[in-house]
Amino acid sequence: MSHILVTGGAGFIGGHIVEGLIARGDQVTVLDDLSTGKRADVHPQAHFVQGDVRRPDDLSPIFATEVDAVLHIAGQASIRLSFADPTHDLSVNTIGTINILQQCIAHHVPRLLFASSMTIYGLSDIVPTPETAPPAPVSYYAVTKYAAERYVHLTAARRDLGFDFNVTSLRMFNVYGERQSLTNAYQGVLAIFIGRVMRGEPLIIHADGEQSRDFVHIDDVARAWIDAIDTPASFGAVINLGTGIPTSVNTLCDMVLEAFGHSRATYPVLVEPAQPGDMRRSAADITQARALLAWEPRIKRDEGMRRTIAWAKGQMA
Repeated sequence: MSHILVTGGAGFIGGHIVEGLIARGDQVTVLDDLSTGKRADVHPQAHFVQGDVRRPDDLSPIFATEVDAVLHIAGQASIRLSFADPTHDLSVNTIGTINILQQCIAHHVPRLLFASSMTIYGLSDIVPTPETAPPAPVSYYAVTKYAAERYVHLTAARRDLGFDFNVTSLRMFNVYGERQSLTNAYQGVLAIFIGRVMRGEPLIIHADGEQSRDFVHIDDVARAWIDAIDTPASFGAVINLGTGIPTSVNTLCDMVLEAFGHSRATYPVLVEPAQPGDMRRSAADITQARALLAWEPRIKRDEGMRRTIAWAKGQMA
């Protein structure tokens, strides 16, 4: 049994990962400030601490309990909010990560996995995009995530630590699935669309809707995180987690409408200007995930979306 700290473990991604860790027999501590996560979504066998990665005093008592690995998922994840409040974005995503790193150093924690982002690639000319593509962030959020990622890997490369500090960054693409918030207007375009249809609100498409996203199901993402913990081949690596298959926002819109018995002829769909920091094309080259983790997404887009929409409809009951 390992003692694993999951920051952001009350959130959508973190909560699913915590469940997988508990299932394999790990002792899990969850740190979350509940700004977007839900206490009710934390597995009952996990030890929950309400705290903030920006406050070292919230972190020290946890790290003093001998942590074997940290899965650092906590973060401000909205591109729109990063433009509205860049200082908050920087403090949570970058300074918060530095605080985690400082605790790892002080307590000789041997393993850290970091939740990085596909937004780092920006307007890449290479799609599907490999990890070797030059970073070109076009949002404040992406800048903070790339800065944090570099802090993680530069820290692990230090020769003065006095212990082996093995890190991995997982650049996640558009993660979706059951338990994603249907009311958060800033995260997860699929969940946003589903939530709006369930409430009878118009769908909003920014720009022409032909911008593409790579949708990867939460079960596949959680499996990759858990497998990476004890896989030496992933030590020091940056790894994409996606499917390599782009889906346009227009296609997504039509799929959601059809699932609820609508079409654009019967349901209002509004077109608004492109948002700041929006990426035109996005899909993951997952060659490295296959090679280092023997990982392959198992849940096809249509199946995953059917499952997600079925779960969402169950929330209406």
